[in-house]
Amino acid sequence: MHRFAGREKPSNDALLALGGMARVAIVRHMSRKPTGELRRGWTTGACATAATKAALLRLWGDGFPDEVTITLPKGETPHFALTHRDAGAGWAEAGIIKDAGDDPDVTHGALIKVRVAASAGGVVFRAGEGVGTVTKAGLPIPVGEPAINPVPRAMMDEVVAEVAAELGQRPDIEITVSIPDGEAIAKKTWNPRLGISGGLSILGTTGVVRPFSCAAWIASIHRGIDVARADGLGHVAGCTGATSERVVQKLHGLPDHAMLDMGDFAGGMIKYLRRHPVARLTIGGGIGKLTKLAQGATDLHSGRSQVNFDLLADWAGDTRVRDANTALEAFELAGATMADRVAQVAAAKAVEMFAGGNAPRRLDIVMIDRAGKIIAQAEHAT
Repeated sequence: MHRFAGREKPSNDALLALGGMARVAIVRHMSRKPTGELRRGWTTGACATAATKAALLRLWGDGFPDEVTITLPKGETPHFALTHRDAGAGWAEAGIIKDAGDDPDVTHGALIKVRVAASAGGVVFRAGEGVGTVTKAGLPIPVGEPAINPVPRAMMDEVVAEVAAELGQRPDIEITVSIPDGEAIAKKTWNPRLGISGGLSILGTTGVVRPFSCAAWIASIHRGIDVARADGLGHVAGCTGATSERVVQKLHGLPDHAMLDMGDFAGGMIKYLRRHPVARLTIGGGIGKLTKLAQGATDLHSGRSQVNFDLLADWAGDTRVRDANTALEAFELAGATMADRVAQVAAAKAVEMFAGGNAPRRLDIVMIDRAGKIIAQAEHAT
């Protein structure tokens, strides 16, 4: 997971998660989406592939090129300028500065370095400085392996085969990927929660960073579910932000890797859990987002769903709520009765969203105010 905004705390790299993009190494800084056409960027996997090609051209050829061109999975052929060059007896190293375009990615501007040297046979991947190692099951890469996503591995494999054929060499190469300061950057991502230790992940499924991608965040939720299930956890929690997450984790005594970074994507989380079930699910958040969930919204972002105050007034039994500006103001008018009703309906609505799939045996809602105080709870057994 390396990206995303919209949370109660700054977090990016959606991606920290191996697979799907970037969280397993996903954490985004809080920021507003720029207006107008957004400039796309390149993933860490694309940068590492380009650096691999440049280093191989030095190791097997006449020297480092000024720039290299690679072919991405969908046929695009971007150019990458080298910003780092080094070589010694039997090895060569090239580096490229990652450009994430207009995406608020914590790895934007990071130096992605690759060192190549002969291997005993085939292509071997190593984690250098600032690149993590997988320590938990449930990710697309086995435990003990460098946190280099399957698609970047395949891209680097192809570059090795291509350059080896062009220069008449055997494709037996050890590839060590490094990101200086990657271990410090990884602390801003969700990698530690997912069991990626010591640094960042090398990510990407297309090679392209699409600014403010919802798909990246949702993919990071999927990887969180995979890790929790692989560890045998029967209870996971999806929360709208940092405050609700902290409250729910303490309330239920859950480990870090039971906490799913749901954000606004309740529907994306539930859809995946329908196919990859757990015994118990907790959903936590403030009254505004949980009201939208209760009213059937699957995307809780303020720009994509709104509170129906007429319906909320009916639930509260208080006509004043119809003229409220926010759900929080409605709560201040109608009090605990309304909060309890919203929590109950939200639990029932979430269970409805599991229709046709594998619903958890227990599903509960935890609603908080802005200070983190629990103002309502509801549980629905299926």
